[in-house]
Amino acid sequence: MAGKQDAPTAVAVVDPDGMMSGWSEGGLLLGWTAKDIVGRPVTDLLVDPPPPGFPEGYGAGPDPTGFILLRHRDGSTVEAMVTAHPLSGPDGRALGHVVTVQRWGRRPVIADRAFEQSPFALGVYDPELRFLWINASSARVIAHSEEQVLGKKYREVLPEFDRTLFPERDDKPYTDALAQVARTGEPTRLITVFRPRGSDYANAWATSIWPVRDAEGRVRAIANWGFDMSAEYWARQRLLILNRASGGIGRALDVIGTAQELAGTPVPGFTDLVTVDLFDEVLRGEEPPSVSALAPGETIALSRAARHSAKEGTDPAPGPTTPVSHAPGSVAARCMVTGRSTVELAAEPGQGGEWAFGPGLAADPAHWPPGNPVIDESLAADGLTGRITVPLRARGALLGVVTFSRLDRPEAFTADDLILAEELTAKAAVAIDNARRYSRERSTALTLQRSLLPQGLPNQDAVEVASRYLPGGTGAEVGGDWFDVIPLSGARVALVVGDVVGHGLHASASMGRLRTAVRTLADVDLPPDELLTHLDDLVLHLAGDLQPAGDFQQTGESGATCLYTVYDPVSRRFTLASAGHPLPLIISPDGTRTPVPAHPGPPLGIGGLPFEATELELPEGSLLALYTDGLLESRERDVDEGIAELQRVLNHTAPSLEALCDTVIDAMLPDRRTDDAALLLARTHALDPHHVADWDVEPDHAQVPRARKFALDQVGAWGLEEASFVTELVVSELVTNAIRYGEPPIRLRLIRDTSLICEVSDASNTAPHLRRARAFDEGGRGLLLVAQLTQGWGTRHTTNGKTIWCAQTLPETGPR
Repeated sequence: MAGKQDAPTAVAVVDPDGMMSGWSEGGLLLGWTAKDIVGRPVTDLLVDPPPPGFPEGYGAGPDPTGFILLRHRDGSTVEAMVTAHPLSGPDGRALGHVVTVQRWGRRPVIADRAFEQSPFALGVYDPELRFLWINASSARVIAHSEEQVLGKKYREVLPEFDRTLFPERDDKPYTDALAQVARTGEPTRLITVFRPRGSDYANAWATSIWPVRDAEGRVRAIANWGFDMSAEYWARQRLLILNRASGGIGRALDVIGTAQELAGTPVPGFTDLVTVDLFDEVLRGEEPPSVSALAPGETIALSRAARHSAKEGTDPAPGPTTPVSHAPGSVAARCMVTGRSTVELAAEPGQGGEWAFGPGLAADPAHWPPGNPVIDESLAADGLTGRITVPLRARGALLGVVTFSRLDRPEAFTADDLILAEELTAKAAVAIDNARRYSRERSTALTLQRSLLPQGLPNQDAVEVASRYLPGGTGAEVGGDWFDVIPLSGARVALVVGDVVGHGLHASASMGRLRTAVRTLADVDLPPDELLTHLDDLVLHLAGDLQPAGDFQQTGESGATCLYTVYDPVSRRFTLASAGHPLPLIISPDGTRTPVPAHPGPPLGIGGLPFEATELELPEGSLLALYTDGLLESRERDVDEGIAELQRVLNHTAPSLEALCDTVIDAMLPDRRTDDAALLLARTHALDPHHVADWDVEPDHAQVPRARKFALDQVGAWGLEEASFVTELVVSELVTNAIRYGEPPIRLRLIRDTSLICEVSDASNTAPHLRRARAFDEGGRGLLLVAQLTQGWGTRHTTNGKTIWCAQTLPETGPR
């Protein structure tokens, strides 16, 4: 307690005559005792005349206040602040004044007590960081009394403040901040996270540090103040984790990747170990089992999709899933069945038999949801201080379970931590369910598309072919790229490639319709430009028929492109037409690029614009590359650069087109592609001239026997005597029809390829029709016999007329 000499205020009672009738012990601040001063006029204390407002004698008026010089008993002067308060009796008669004298220039004792009792931690240190003074709050924080630390260096008393609790955040140690202010004289502010002595919880303190200067401006001391902002700090950290989760979870539409993002986000700032267990159906993109299907006494089998521990690094990498099972009655099983989270704490018992929780309002049991927390002493045996188990649910479906565990850190989970864990899980659950649904739709679209693409390339001798189709990466939907190889009459073959703009099931379905239409039109043996014209009309009709009604989405093939080419191994002629599709790349046998003097026409579905056909004669062994734009385009190069790169990697001397396909795909497609790609490679063959025989037929029925003999002789020369009877019959019928109904010139051609082909051409555009003759008709049975005796027949229109053809399958063991 302060002594008399330290009393901050003196009080005097002055009667109406200006005589002092009372004097407090605080008057010792002027050196006068009550015995010395009572009975003397108040003016004896004044060095100068009283300040304005003081009436004659001692001053009067309503509470006059001012600074004056007072006379000390030793003759010195004291600057003081004087306040006069009038005294009145019960009848209102003036009894004098009460005058308070407060010495100016000295901090009052109450100020000392204000600093001492401040809830903020206050401290003063010399430039060498030795303790000069601390208040009670600071003493509690550092767990030392003022007497224990005075004169000692900060680093000696608090060595733990020479390091940071979270080095991964690049926090500055608090001692370094004090030393910096002492060295530079510049104030600073910082937030310090540390664990006070005797506490199991990290606290966050907002601190200001400033230099204390003398009259000459020299730094004589370092002062600081700080207050505990743990609640605000940890709330902000939770928000930062949620913010990181918003941008870091669900970046890719991949179930396991999203589970890994959830596992890695809260480590190590919030927790030390996270596991994510999912149903196998979720991993496969299927519907997860319903909660009602989970029997109470049955083990729940899941797969561990993600596990991330602070002790194993901070960059989780997706790996193979491992099976895990949760026994009946386990915390995880209960959480999945009930749909409620559970917090387990490995806490020590506190006073009164109650359990001690962490600091702050969040630790109040009133803020925990029912049934939480659960005290489980067995957690300590596993090295855990706490665990939060949260069911992973999205859109009413149970996907799995997530656990958040704290290992060596002593802080127990709080009710706010449970809210954070549930928020993280909820965000991840929606992303995982989106990935599951996308995976299912993508798998369906990919299955549909692969089923619509050729399952095996047809047997034909015109070209050697190899193909590849690659869907977009896991982050992209299946597109509408497609290709086809279609055998045609006369040993020819059609090579087709196309692309439907868009992705997903609609693109796959549209691709299937286009491929079917192309095959149908190819059976009619239309030239490439006419085929694309009919295909364009078909797309226009389909688009009109498929206009959306109500909430249905449009599924027309708008934006489709197609390249249709035909190669004839007899003439080595290559004919092509394009509907908005990239032209093929042709590499001659000597390795030079063969230019294609053509321009792509408009995409399909535009209507009203013509398509142009271009014909080239190719050397035997030419390499053809038909592709979609997904093979060329990427973020690293444009189309022209892609074509140049494709030409560079197309090795025309490669013995295997299959291996060349793999080389092209590896060189052209990035690991993370956004579009699907189709590639069709073909190496041309030329049919041996000895496998083709033709004969001009005069328009005279007498020529029919000669035509039969020509055919029989040629079949015999090829060693195909087994086909003589059928060949003789079909030649007779087709030549007779050409002479009777056609126009000259008439030409008979036999081709030995994978089948024996018989062709009769004439200059008439009239196509024959297959019909069934009546019992007594003398004609009308020719084409019916041709159709029944051969494996295929048809009509091919040309610019100079038509060709009727039929094909017989050759015995596999026969000579070729």
